[in-house]
Amino acid sequence: MGSGGSQKIFVTVKAFSKRGQLLQRADFQTLAESRDLDELVTRIKNTKYLDAVNGVSKPYTAEKLEMALKINLAETQFGLAKSSGNSKILDAFFQKFIISNLKLILKGKILGKSQDEISAYFNMHAEELTKQRDMIVKALVAKDLEEAVSSLGSSPFSTEIQKAVELYNETKNIQAFDIYFDKMLFQNISSSLRSENDQDLSHIFGMEIDFYNVMSIIRGKFWGLNDDKIQDLTVPATVNIPNQVIDRMMAAESVKDALDELSSTRYKDLIPETEDEVEAIAEFEHAFEMAYYKLINSAFSKMFSFSTVVGISKLIGYEVRNIGSIAFGVEQKIPVETTMSKLIIKEAE
Repeated sequence: MGSGGSQKIFVTVKAFSKRGQLLQRADFQTLAESRDLDELVTRIKNTKYLDAVNGVSKPYTAEKLEMALKINLAETQFGLAKSSGNSKILDAFFQKFIISNLKLILKGKILGKSQDEISAYFNMHAEELTKQRDMIVKALVAKDLEEAVSSLGSSPFSTEIQKAVELYNETKNIQAFDIYFDKMLFQNISSSLRSENDQDLSHIFGMEIDFYNVMSIIRGKFWGLNDDKIQDLTVPATVNIPNQVIDRMMAAESVKDALDELSSTRYKDLIPETEDEVEAIAEFEHAFEMAYYKLINSAFSKMFSFSTVVGISKLIGYEVRNIGSIAFGVEQKIPVETTMSKLIIKEAE
């Protein structure tokens, strides 16, 4: 067996091991039942996230805890990426670190945050590995959004960044950056999927690209964008939704009508019944993520597949997000049942 094969075995065994360490529903329940953030931190310190929150200073806030957990998540995911060897798909997937940092910088500039405030939210591992540190630093030290965008003019992201700024100026919605940056990520993943014939990974990323496209269309509808603008938000590689369905969704009159077009697809059971557009978007998003969570877990039915590496990276991501949601719930005194219903976890037996 060549070194590529032994590397695949090593990294998939690592993925299975990390899966065995994931928090269970009962663990999340215990965290959610904390009376305040002090008690929550004490309980988090009894989990594998001890080191992640150890350095967080009092007074605790949900934002501080989430930031510490996200930095820890990036370290963990980065460790998986580094041990995965040469895989174009995984390289494209882990480019999300750089994209995530650029998102944070540009959104931070809009919100008037200082350089220190912005840089506290990310680490530079990925940029150092891919020799793109200078690009990130130039954007970070820029005095405002305009200068940051200008500093990225020669980067491979410049066209989509310009479009994100235009969409933000039109909608005044900061999610414009999320959509266009995610589009870059999924375009890269989509093109690498075509060059590497890995059915397991195609299965996982195919569903995620579907999700990105549907959410982009319904957000575009919600913002009142025209069909051409909505089309520009999508990645032309929806896997499980026929192109004609995507076209009909874009032409639909409302968010509800667009979602109803999914009735002929494998996602028909995820269509929300509510007429309220904001509720419909939130319900669909949660239902899709729960379905995706189940698919990711099924990746572990196969040993020695790179899909387990992506799978564990996604599952740890959900775990960190869940703890962040719990911290917010505890801070805001939200009922435990409400918080638990929003988490992406295995359904109660």
